[in-house]
Amino acid sequence: MAPPSATLLVASLLLFSSLASTVSAQGQACGVNLPACTTAAPCCSEYGFCGSTGPFCLGGCNPLYSNTPQSCAPAPLCLPDTYTFSDLSRVQTNATLYDGNATAWDWVVDKGTVLSTGSEAVLTLTAENGGTKLSSTRYVHYGTITARLKTSSAAGVVTAFITMSDIKDEIDVEMPGTQTSEFQTNYFWMGNANYTAGVSDTITGLEDTRNVWHDYTIDWQPDQIQWSVDGNITTTITKESTLSSDGQRYEYPSTPSRVQLSIWPAGISSSAQGTIDWAGGYIDFTTEEFVNQGYYAVQLESVAVTCSPTQADLVNSTSQSYVYAMTNDTQNIPYVTVSTLSTLLGAAGKTSPNMKTAALVAALMGIFAIFI
Repeated sequence: MAPPSATLLVASLLLFSSLASTVSAQGQACGVNLPACTTAAPCCSEYGFCGSTGPFCLGGCNPLYSNTPQSCAPAPLCLPDTYTFSDLSRVQTNATLYDGNATAWDWVVDKGTVLSTGSEAVLTLTAENGGTKLSSTRYVHYGTITARLKTSSAAGVVTAFITMSDIKDEIDVEMPGTQTSEFQTNYFWMGNANYTAGVSDTITGLEDTRNVWHDYTIDWQPDQIQWSVDGNITTTITKESTLSSDGQRYEYPSTPSRVQLSIWPAGISSSAQGTIDWAGGYIDFTTEEFVNQGYYAVQLESVAVTCSPTQADLVNSTSQSYVYAMTNDTQNIPYVTVSTLSTLLGAAGKTSPNMKTAALVAALMGIFAIFI
């Protein structure tokens, strides 16, 4: 057999080099002070790595560090509902199989394991799974969210109920470790925490949060955030109070956010000592509770979502999603619009970019085998 021509060899080398770059781009770190993701792997996932497949481009995909804001999949619009967990039929327990279809799925298990007792969901933490995080498929862009739950009571184990946007706007309710008569509040603006008095509050006097159901509420509106427990307002911050020191912007959560419930291990050796102390010490995996169950748990009975009245002015019968675009000002802060774009990753049966890349690489390896 005659060897391939020099032109074919050069073309093959160039294509192989391009494909190698595509493969290496998958998993490139992205985030603050790092290069934006490339066109080969355009989506910056919530965990700070570039990629081109569903988990990278769906919930948590950060438009600030992706190749363009439009690299991330459109985010499903807020719809008012009360979600209960008598079974897990509306929970996608394998995040890699979620395709952006918020009509089929209400929740995605990002990590860990969720069980069902027939009346509530159980979020588990074991020595191996690193805790469990449950995320809503739909986003809230202002609204009222109430989670009815029972916390864990183990030292080092934290229960959390938060809203989290793709650019790291965050509103928190957290219950650390053994503090079963209190909860804590806080918020973040684009990943920056505000720990000032009156914002980072500790609310005490609750009855046994491990064994008694409580309703925790985040009421997030364009002009203020209020935290409540069992219908009683505990903390309020206003947007006006978040004006930056230079008077240029409000450092206030203002972008569409997923609702997230989690149980996570703060009391482990990789945590900072301050975090371990805050959570009540190191986790003990030899307690009677853990040995009998095989896990520590958070029990979740329901999550009620009411979308902000402002959404009524934005959402029409054809709108499906929130999308990001960048402003032209020096602050480089993205803004959000409502769109008719689908949130689905694509029609079933289409070959994914990774499959195409793998096929081409295999073919080229066959070409280069001729020269060996």
